[in-house]
Amino acid sequence: MAYQKLQAYRALEVIKNNTVDIPNPAMLAVSSTTTSNSPTKLIDTSQNFTTNGVNIGDIVYTGGVAMTVTAIDSADTLTVTGVVASGAAYIIYNNSGDPNNGCVLYVGTAGDLKVITAGGDTVEFIGVLAGSFIPVQVTRVFKTGTTGTSAADILALW
Repeated sequence: MAYQKLQAYRALEVIKNNTVDIPNPAMLAVSSTTTSNSPTKLIDTSQNFTTNGVNIGDIVYTGGVAMTVTAIDSADTLTVTGVVASGAAYIIYNNSGDPNNGCVLYVGTAGDLKVITAGGDTVEFIGVLAGSFIPVQVTRVFKTGTTGTSAADILALW
């Protein structure tokens, strides 16, 4: 009997979000710490975002929250779709060059899982068991929208 063999070469912790896709971990643009904060601004005076390849639409992971870059205000200031605290570690993934075209998921904590597939379909997996692999190419895991207990401790695998 044949079986599917998963041999991942990249992995990334999934931050569930209703509007932001899972980034491609191979497209890391900047990893640093903010130097000050302002509502919807990511400020880091140690960076030059205009020369580091940061673009509008790039994905920011910080403090367990995923957001996108909506404007490049200056060399050291970005407008983002969330709030970033002063002194917060952040990672920016370039989403324009090579976005996530689909990854499989490992679900560490049991529950229901709502996703967007690589083909653009929104589907819900109800009653996913802890320690399960979801062998479907996925681009986003929703934070809300699924009834019951929401699955957690999710890893994206490529």
